Amino acid sequence: MTDQPPAERPESPEERTIAFPAVRDAEPAPVAGSPAADGAPAQATGADDREAAEAPPAGERDAVPPGAEDGGDAAGTGTPDAAEQPAAEAEDSGATPQPEAGEAREQDAGQTGADGARVREEALPSEVSAALTNALAELRAAVQALHFGLDMPGAEEARKAQAALLAQIDNYVIPRVRYSTAPALIVVAGSTGAGKSTLVNTIAGKRVAVTGVRRPTTSIPVLVCHPDDHDWYARGELLSGVPKYEGQQADAGPDGIILASSDQLPRGIALLDTPDIDSVVEQNHEIAHRMLDAADLWMFVTTAARYADAPSWGLLRRAKERNARLIIVVSRVPAKSRDVILKHYGRMLDEYGLGDVERFVIHETTVRDGRLADEEIADLRAWLSEFSADDRRREAAVKATLNGVFNSFKSRLPALARHLEAQVALRADLRADVDAAYMGAIAEIDEATRNGSLLQGEALARWQDFAGSGDLMRTIQLRRGGKGRQRSPERLQALRSAMAKALEAVILSAAQRATEEVAQRWGQRAGVGDRLVTPALGRPADDFAERTSASVAAWQDYVTELMRTEGVAKRSVAKIVSFDIDSLALIFMVGLLGYGTSDVADGKGALPQRLLRRLLGAESLRNISAKARSDLRARIRLLFDEEMLRYVDALDSAGIPDEAAATRLYQATYNLEAAR
Repeated sequence: MTDQPPAERPESPEERTIAFPAVRDAEPAPVAGSPAADGAPAQATGADDREAAEAPPAGERDAVPPGAEDGGDAAGTGTPDAAEQPAAEAEDSGATPQPEAGEAREQDAGQTGADGARVREEALPSEVSAALTNALAELRAAVQALHFGLDMPGAEEARKAQAALLAQIDNYVIPRVRYSTAPALIVVAGSTGAGKSTLVNTIAGKRVAVTGVRRPTTSIPVLVCHPDDHDWYARGELLSGVPKYEGQQADAGPDGIILASSDQLPRGIALLDTPDIDSVVEQNHEIAHRMLDAADLWMFVTTAARYADAPSWGLLRRAKERNARLIIVVSRVPAKSRDVILKHYGRMLDEYGLGDVERFVIHETTVRDGRLADEEIADLRAWLSEFSADDRRREAAVKATLNGVFNSFKSRLPALARHLEAQVALRADLRADVDAAYMGAIAEIDEATRNGSLLQGEALARWQDFAGSGDLMRTIQLRRGGKGRQRSPERLQALRSAMAKALEAVILSAAQRATEEVAQRWGQRAGVGDRLVTPALGRPADDFAERTSASVAAWQDYVTELMRTEGVAKRSVAKIVSFDIDSLALIFMVGLLGYGTSDVADGKGALPQRLLRRLLGAESLRNISAKARSDLRARIRLLFDEEMLRYVDALDSAGIPDEAAATRLYQATYNLEAAR
C-alpha cells in the first residue's frame, strides 16, 4: 500500500501535549574505526555547519530561544539542506562544499554515540525539567507506597495495575522524558498464529525469533535492532528493569527479553516480538501487555481470518485509549478475497475511529526458514525506512505515544485510588467490628455488676457465712462499753477472694464472647475471613486471665483506700461507733456489685445498703460508688484495649495504608499535570 502520512488527530479538551524543545545535540563520541577515532576530522551535514556558524558564544550556547519548541528541529531536518546550495555559491561565500543529501545522511548515521547508538539527551529548560522530574518522582513514590493487603474483590486487579504503572514509569516514561530522540521501540503484537515472529524474521533478514505450528510459539519477547543501536537497548534506561539476554539463550527467564541485531533493520528503530495477546498461557498475556506499555509505536498483526476477533479489538481499544501510534499488518490474505476483506476491515476501523491508521497487507504465501518472501513486506520495509530516516516524524510518534501515556494516567491513577479507598473503608469497617464487640462486652459487664447476678455461687455462700457468723456486726465497734470481739480474718479473706473470682469470671466470659463475635463478624466480610481470622484471635490472649486477676485485685485495693480517705462517718455516728476499714470496704463491694442500687427489694440487699447509708450518709455513699464504678470501668476498658490492639496489629500487618495515601496519589497526579 502507498505510504500516507498519518492524519493529525485533534486533541480532546482533556488531553495535553508535551513539547520537547529543540536543543543542541551532545557531541557524539567517536566509534572505534571511524575517521574521528583515527584522527581524521569528521564531516558534518550542512545543517550542522550552519548551526556552528550561527552558534552564540560559549556562555550563551545552552540557552533556548523563545519558540524553539514550535520552530526548532531537534534532528536537524527542519531547515533546507545546505547540500542544495550551488557549489559555486558555496565557494564564493567561503563555505566548504557540502556532500549530497544522501551522503550527509550516511555520514550522520555513522556518527554514533559512545554506546553505539544515535542517542542524545535533550534537556528540557531547567525549570520545566525540574518540575517534570520532581512530579514523576513524587508520582512514582505515591504509587509504590500503595498496598492492597485485604483480599477483597478487585484487590488482585489493583495490584496488577500498580505493578504495570510502576513498570511503565520506570521502563518507559522516565527514559523517554530524558532521552526523547533515542531509538524508537516498535512492539509487534497480535493474536496467536498471526505470524508476528515470521514478520520480524523477514524484516531482520534472518531467523531471530522462533516460528512454528506449536501454539503459543513465542513465550519470551525478542528485540531486534540495528547493530549501531544494540548498546542502547542492552544498557540504556528504556526497559532497564527487564533482564536482557543475548541471542537465543536457553536460560532466558520468562520476565526478560532476548536481544538480537541485524544490519537489515534501519537505524533508529527496533522491533520487539511479543507473546500472543490471546495465548492459552495467562503469563503470556501479562508479558505482552507489559511490553506494549514500553512501546513508542504499536505494530498490530492480525490475519484475514482473525481480524474481527474480540482479543484483537481489545488490543485496538487499548491503543486508542492510550492514544498510542499504531500501524496494522493484515497477514495471510487470499489474493481473490483481498478487496472484500480490506473493505470490510476498513469499515470496522472507520466505525471504531481508527480509519486513519496505516495498514499493510501480506498475502497468503509460503514461509521458508521462518521468513516470508521479501516482496511481501516491500511496502512495510519502505515505511519503516522512511520512519527511521525522518527524525521529525519519528520524534512526533514518540511524543504522541508519551502524551497518550500521560493522558491515560488521568483515568488509571484515580481508578487505583478508588481501589485503595475501598481497602481503607473495609479496614474502618473491620475496626468498627472490633469496637462494637468490645463495647458490647463492657455493657454486659456493667449490667452484670448492677443486676445482682454477680453475687451467686461461692460469692453468695461466703457472704452469707460472713454475715451470719456475726463478723458483719463486729465490723462496727462501740466507742463506749468496751471492746468488741475481733472479726475472723479467714472469713473476711475468703469473702474478698470469692468476690474477686466472681468479678474475674464475668470479665473473662465477656472477653471470650467479644473475641468470638469479632471472629464471626470478620468471617462474614468478603475476602477477609481466611486471611485475618486466626485461631489466636478466636480467643482472649494467653495472659488475659492473669492480667484480669491483677486488675481486679488492684481495684479492690483502690476501694479500700477510697473508703479510708473518703468514707468518713457522719458526726452523729462517729461519736458512738468506729468501724474496720477493710471489712467496711468489702461490705461496700458486696453492696455495689452484688445488689447494685439501694432500692433493691430483695431482703438480702437491704442490709449492706442500709448499713453503709447509715454509717456514711447517702451523699458520701453516692460519691464513693460513682468513683468506684468509674475506676472499675476504666480498668476493664484498659484490659479490653490491650485485647483490641491484637486486632489492630492484624490489620496493620495486612499492609493497608492510611487514609491519606489516596489523597497523596491524587495530589501527585495533579502535580504531574501541572508540570506538563
